[in-house]
Amino acid sequence: MTSNKSALITGITGQDGAYLSRLLLEKGYEVNGLLARRGSDTLWRLRELGIHEQVKMIDGDLTDLSSLIRAMEQSKATEVYNLGAQSFVGTSWQQPVLTAQVDGVGAINVLEAVRIVNRDARFYQASTSEMFGLIQAEKQDEKTPLYPRSPYGVAKVMAHWATINYRESYNLHASSGILFNHESPLRGIEFVTRKVTHAAASIRLGLQKELRLGNIDAKRDWGFAGDYVEAMWLMLQQDKADDYVVATGVTTTVRDMCEIAFRHLGLNYLDHLVIDPGFFRPAEVEVLLGNPAKAKARLGWAPKTSLEQLITMMVDADIRRLGG
Repeated sequence: MTSNKSALITGITGQDGAYLSRLLLEKGYEVNGLLARRGSDTLWRLRELGIHEQVKMIDGDLTDLSSLIRAMEQSKATEVYNLGAQSFVGTSWQQPVLTAQVDGVGAINVLEAVRIVNRDARFYQASTSEMFGLIQAEKQDEKTPLYPRSPYGVAKVMAHWATINYRESYNLHASSGILFNHESPLRGIEFVTRKVTHAAASIRLGLQKELRLGNIDAKRDWGFAGDYVEAMWLMLQQDKADDYVVATGVTTTVRDMCEIAFRHLGLNYLDHLVIDPGFFRPAEVEVLLGNPAKAKARLGWAPKTSLEQLITMMVDADIRRLGG
């Protein structure tokens, strides 16, 4: 399948960036990724999917508008996906200013680059269920009031409203996907799902003995990142830009997720779990549950992967990586 479309993805080395790159390559896009030169092996996720040599990397940073303008010019992007962020909620309390600069101002920088270079380019903003925070409705949809409970959530609210503002002020085709928690074998090990699946695999292989967690009664609406990137793409194929909740509509506790992961390996999580007060957050988000009715009706999107399938897929990947 061939296409004359060119995509620019910020955060291309992250979980969502990798799965979105694969999807767009399959659809014949030229895929360009903004690469901030930090850390060591930033391309492992793209390598894991076998696509690292098919993606063109452009040096740049969300905090540097000039580099984003150059990236827009160089990529000749017709679609821009802003997935780049300081995306770990826990870290946002330790680095609130950085989180605001990257996740909030960074999104405005990308919108500015689109406005300056090519107003016809379609823009996607990675919004998040963390914006709902202290939930104002039992099921959260596009009209639920936002009440963020972390510096991360606050910064994302800024980016979300900036996207709406640029859509209304400059007539940009700018959409936000309010994605609920989405996981995969490519998830960073600092996130609770991957922390749990990696621990289960390590304990099964005799490499560690315990799993330390905080609030295991927190409830989340978890889906598979590979399913969710399809919703991102679908948003930019619509005639009119809009905002969409992307979720499964099912909420599960961290406790139940642990049970699934350990049971898959014939283990009982209670034999290994240690509740560590150090992992409790200053302001906890107790429950998140999305209503994806609009995405289903207008985009024709629905999740394909159950939580049980997702967690067992992640456990199996961690067993493989650990040499089991």
